[in-house]
Amino acid sequence: MNIALWIVTGLLAVVALVSGNIKAFTPKAKLAQAPGGRWTETASAGVVKTMGAVEVLAAVGLILPAVLGIAPTVVPVTAVCWSLLMVGAMIVHVRDGEYKVITANVVYLAMAAFVVWGRLVLEPFAG
Repeated sequence: MNIALWIVTGLLAVVALVSGNIKAFTPKAKLAQAPGGRWTETASAGVVKTMGAVEVLAAVGLILPAVLGIAPTVVPVTAVCWSLLMVGAMIVHVRDGEYKVITANVVYLAMAAFVVWGRLVLEPFAG
């Protein structure tokens, strides 16, 4: 189970890192044209970049604490935060009528829930 948790956590971290960097470094106008990007039309450039930074920090919070053995409980806490972010993303996509992209949010939410459950119940990090 530990291996499965690491794989899912790693995949989730890659998703967070890639999507965070895209939001942080892609012009807002270009993001608005992408599938699921309609929310950027009503958000300021600062909000979009902040969301990108939050996602990059999520990638860090999912991996580094456990790898370094420093406060590994940050991993499930980060996964809870990612879950909340995905719920918010789903709400925004429904509001904007972007139903096709919600599937990805549901998958990422399920992955994060697995990490939370796994790291709090099934295979907590030894402290």
